[in-house]
Amino acid sequence: TLGTQTDYRDGEAQTDPYSPAYIVLSDSVPEILTLATLTWGRGLPAGQAEMEIIDRIREKRAWEAALPPMDSPSHIAKRLKMMEEMERKEWAYREQEIDKLQKVQLEVFKKLLQQREENQNELDTMRLYNHWQNHQKAKEEKIQNIQHDCALMLRKLIAKRKNVMGKLERRDIIKEYNDFSSQTYAPLSRIGFFPDNNSDCYMLKNFYLNTFAGLCELEASVYNSVSQLKIKAPKPKCTVTKTGFIKRSGRLEAILEQVHQ
Repeated sequence: TLGTQTDYRDGEAQTDPYSPAYIVLSDSVPEILTLATLTWGRGLPAGQAEMEIIDRIREKRAWEAALPPMDSPSHIAKRLKMMEEMERKEWAYREQEIDKLQKVQLEVFKKLLQQREENQNELDTMRLYNHWQNHQKAKEEKIQNIQHDCALMLRKLIAKRKNVMGKLERRDIIKEYNDFSSQTYAPLSRIGFFPDNNSDCYMLKNFYLNTFAGLCELEASVYNSVSQLKIKAPKPKCTVTKTGFIKRSGRLEAILEQVHQ
């Protein structure tokens, strides 16, 4: 059977790309097998980092092919020297990779610290704002209480100054009824008068409006001419004279009738 692969797949049924079975011939190492460790989502599709790894693998294979055989002391010494150089290059490359990883980790760590500081600053700001709001509410309540006490004390002082000598005054009924701001017309609730408590006494209570029997009696007492209206239709205006002449006011209607016919 042949293995097939397509680029058009259903997203819900997406699986790893098909990898057919293979057989390696003796005394042969295909270059493609060096990429066997790469799988879909882990190195495939290949990016810049994977391409660098592939280039290094190719360079290493070329270097292994260029190593001298171990058939003489000079070749052995040359081979050891080349291997030492390659090992130093490998260590240098690994150090560079470690430095890159450390830099990436450091950047991630910096971002996390910055995000944590921003979140902490937001929390501190919210706490300070709530604390300030609570202080403002307490301040407003104190100011209102002080203003209330001040108004109360001022009223008491004004009442005392009206009668400094302590003389008793008789009630002037005419003056009270003449002054619409007096206790007669506008009594204060602080002296124990609440006008809304007896508001029901001002409501209109009528037998003919509040009961069904009263409504029936009221309807029976009404004349028929009130409930049964007689409207006469207006007579049309005469726009034609006895001689058959059409007046100016009726010419438009006559033309429209002719068009309609």
